[in-house]
Amino acid sequence: MSSEAPVTSPDRLAALGQLAAQVASEAADLAMAGYRSRPVVDEKGRRDLVTEFDRASEALIIQRLQTAEPDIEVVAEEGGRYREGSGSRLVWYVDPLDGTTNFVHGHPFWCVAIGLAEAIGSGAGHHEQPVVGAVVAPVLGLTWLAHHDGPSTRNGEPCRLSETDGLAHSLVATGFPPLRDHVPDNNFDSFMQVKKRSQAVRRCGSAAIDLCMVADGTYEGFWERRLHVWDTVAGAAIVLTAGGIVTSLTGGPPDYHVGHVVASNGLIHDELVAAVGA
Repeated sequence: MSSEAPVTSPDRLAALGQLAAQVASEAADLAMAGYRSRPVVDEKGRRDLVTEFDRASEALIIQRLQTAEPDIEVVAEEGGRYREGSGSRLVWYVDPLDGTTNFVHGHPFWCVAIGLAEAIGSGAGHHEQPVVGAVVAPVLGLTWLAHHDGPSTRNGEPCRLSETDGLAHSLVATGFPPLRDHVPDNNFDSFMQVKKRSQAVRRCGSAAIDLCMVADGTYEGFWERRLHVWDTVAGAAIVLTAGGIVTSLTGGPPDYHVGHVVASNGLIHDELVAAVGA
């Protein structure tokens, strides 16, 4: 998954992975109560939606994680930080309903994503490494799970990266930010370049699911701009544990707080980075 071994023990990470999977499953069951119900929608910003089910899912997740692991900080999409400054090297990143626009319209591509990152190094070399990921997509009937040194799984079966080694034969995925007024942040130019060079591009509306589908071989690659850290940490852990690659748009180390990422099976990575452009 990474050349740098986490400080946290494999057994501890396995236990935290099982906790994340259980909590994500409970939250997904809760959210399903609102699926295809045309829920009341609030706008956090232009094209950035939230519903009562996002909030209820997050409340459940926060309560369960803090009860089970009170010393681990939680950063969640709707509520911000919980237990900030706890001193732990670990941080949960929670997206209680990734793909809210899909959810609101009754589209099946949405999920609950819980990721865990560990702080590695210090000073200029300090970065966060995804070490646990749990993504539950209840309408699709899919659960992806990974923890460092354990297998990435899809519904309990080991994930297997695609062995396709050329972008021209690859199915890749992307997305677009809510604010699309400025180049290159709107991702339009990159979309056109990758569309010309790949077999096909899909845009399904959930970055967490897209990353998981790189891990399980559905997609050869994925890229997107202006994602939030809670969009990416869970899926990135699953990609990395499966043996895939996650980088910045230029191919360097990713900064999940910046949110410009490229993920792939490794075999098409250089081609995809070149097509995306910085």
